[in-house]
Amino acid sequence: MDSKEVSTLVKNLEKSKGNEETVLEILTVLNRDLSPTEKLLRETKVGVVVNQFKKSGNPQIANLVKKMISQWRDAISKEKKQKAQSKNSAGTAGASHPAGGVAPGGTGAGSGSEAKKQDKFVSSKPRSAENDGVITSIYNHKIRDMVVRAMYNALAKESEHPPQSVLTTAVAVEKELNKLHNCEINEKAYKDKYRVVYSNVISRNNPDLKHKITAGDVTPDYLVSCDPKELAPEHLKKKLEEISKQNLFNAQGATLERSVTDRFTCGKCKEKKVSYYQLQTRSADEPLTTFCTCEVCGNRWKFS
Repeated sequence: MDSKEVSTLVKNLEKSKGNEETVLEILTVLNRDLSPTEKLLRETKVGVVVNQFKKSGNPQIANLVKKMISQWRDAISKEKKQKAQSKNSAGTAGASHPAGGVAPGGTGAGSGSEAKKQDKFVSSKPRSAENDGVITSIYNHKIRDMVVRAMYNALAKESEHPPQSVLTTAVAVEKELNKLHNCEINEKAYKDKYRVVYSNVISRNNPDLKHKITAGDVTPDYLVSCDPKELAPEHLKKKLEEISKQNLFNAQGATLERSVTDRFTCGKCKEKKVSYYQLQTRSADEPLTTFCTCEVCGNRWKFS
């Protein structure tokens, strides 16, 4: 959990002082996901805000806060000791291990894959914000929070990415939506764009898209700003291209007078009942292009 995410939760915690249920949910998330460091606590003031609930009338909240503060103090104390030890042993460590080397027992080339394995999130329940224990009330705004929750549920489904990673992506997508169409100013445009994006993400015709989004291959700004057709899988793009060509063929034929002749033979059914029209598709000194349609089987072709 980075400083921005912590700061957002801290703000929500301050705004929710009168709602014990929400306070408990936020504190639970902080207790579970926050890895305390001296820098993080100083930047976000999370310790100061959390400590305000130490004397809460709700025993569950008060006890949880006491536990969190105690754990954070121990973690910071341990961090300071490790820093002091590192400074004392810096000279020895530098002499023992060349720059850029890996100390015995440290992590080498295999550590990346090992880290990825640890990052995988496996749930016994169908993944959703509720089942993952994720709070999607980021903005205290009904519509925007609903979009964050919907995007989280869509991206988390069948994903092995950790909840915090999925939430970060869902929030980033919503931010791009709101940047494009400010929800406060133009709610209709915001909702319309959200529906387009959401339908693309959950489309059964494009199951790989959400995995590309959570993996970072498709960025939130591109997802929101691009033509939806650009997100289609290759097989669907080809199909759309064929449909487009067919529509062009039909449109061209509809505006021109067709003639039926027996001069042409259909290559498919071998019948000679063929309608055709001619069009100048290239430069004026080039021959006309003849567009043919078999009146028996519907086969179409063209030649110059």
